[in-house]
Amino acid sequence: MLGHLLHRRGIDSIIVENRSQQHVIDRVRAGVLEQGTVDLMNEIGVGDRLTREGLRHDGLYIAFGGDRHHLDMNALTGGRAITIYGQNEVVKDLMAARANTGRPLVFEAEDVHVDDLDSPQPIVRYTLHRERYDVRCDFIAGCDGFHGVCRPSIPPDRIQLFERVYPFGWLGILAEAAPSSDELVYSLHPRGFALFSMRSPSVTRLYLQCAPDEDADAWSDEQIWSELRARLHTNDGWQPNEGPIFQKGVTGMRSFVAEPMRYGRLFLAGDAAHIVPPTGAKGLNLAMADVYRLAAALAEFYESGSEHLLDRYSERALKRTWRAQRFSWWMTSILHRTESDTPFDYRRQMAELEYLFSSQAAMTSLAESYAGTPFEYE
Repeated sequence: MLGHLLHRRGIDSIIVENRSQQHVIDRVRAGVLEQGTVDLMNEIGVGDRLTREGLRHDGLYIAFGGDRHHLDMNALTGGRAITIYGQNEVVKDLMAARANTGRPLVFEAEDVHVDDLDSPQPIVRYTLHRERYDVRCDFIAGCDGFHGVCRPSIPPDRIQLFERVYPFGWLGILAEAAPSSDELVYSLHPRGFALFSMRSPSVTRLYLQCAPDEDADAWSDEQIWSELRARLHTNDGWQPNEGPIFQKGVTGMRSFVAEPMRYGRLFLAGDAAHIVPPTGAKGLNLAMADVYRLAAALAEFYESGSEHLLDRYSERALKRTWRAQRFSWWMTSILHRTESDTPFDYRRQMAELEYLFSSQAAMTSLAESYAGTPFEYE
């Protein structure tokens, strides 16, 4: 996305990726797009397939006490909504757009390093097909994820890390089953959290709270469906449709923020700078907001020589990040059970959810946070 935004402003870039193109395309990750992400993709001309195939949701359900309760995001936010469209599908669309520009996109780079970050021209070094490349540039955007090379290249005394690791994970599956609900269903259950989602009209995406070190292969398909039925079944008879499971895996959960999101000519974006629990569906959308701002700041620099927006990038990005952290933590805390929880904790969670659906103000707050504020907001 950053590469395409820069291209539209006449700014050249090279994208260096250490995985294969097929790996990047096949990796199934997030699937909930905020209104701002949808608007951005349409604005820059890469939203045609999203418009055709994305599943717009004007609301969502939260189930507790055996009943599903509906949150009408569209009505509560003046028309904002979410769209279900897999992150790997977003990547396909952006790869196609990059290919059409003819600008360089390198896959399977090895031994990647970044150097001279506090100089006017930092360097990206990498090996491709046993040949070494040194790329001198004006700026480096560290969009290389939590385990990438950019953030660890910042001197430890110039960065501060904040982290919370949660005592549970999500067992996620993809199943060949038509979605049985028109919108997402979040569920608080005494046995733990569950989530019903989807990826297409024929593929259902489902999650179960589990131990963070759970072995996904130790779960048989029947065990998974049995647990999903127990946690998601509601008094009106609703439960997810079942079908062959063709992918499963366990994801640990953490909250993480690196401050600041800049060191010299290096700017961090996305998971390189922040991780949120997936409960609030914020990770992909935070990354989009980051690069939207970074592209505008770089464009200002090249057009006028001003570094005003570059100097404000970290501050503005962190403001949105911490709001998303608060929301994701809140969603996680009211819907998950831990081994240390007492009956008091469960009753407190129930009371909070009952209050949520009795208060227009509380529902509006949730709807605004979930659908997302415009990227220009901060």
